[in-house]
Amino acid sequence: MNSIKAKDFLFLHGLLFIYSLSAVCSKMAAGFDFLSAGFILYYGLVLVILVVYALLWQQVLRRMPLTVAFANKAVVIIWGIVWGMVLFGETLRPGMVVGAIVIIAGIYLVVTDDA
Repeated sequence: MNSIKAKDFLFLHGLLFIYSLSAVCSKMAAGFDFLSAGFILYYGLVLVILVVYALLWQQVLRRMPLTVAFANKAVVIIWGIVWGMVLFGETLRPGMVVGAIVIIAGIYLVVTDDA
């Protein structure tokens, strides 16, 4: 795992940040009537984000093992918590904090594993 460069992790987490925006666009689209302009706009953004994500995910897999990349994907849940609070006024609950800590600890264990 030591052969993975910091820039590769930054690339991965930047990509996961972009991927998390697809959930934001999905929630925004849900606020519009089916097939209205807003609905089509936001679901169009979801499709664009997912296509970009799929293409760049292949580049991530060229740079690091699948196990490491996929374990880091759990950070999207933390972004979901952040987006929920910032954009949608959701409340941060203690269980969410505990869950975020468990996710970060799990990612750390996978990334620092010497095996």
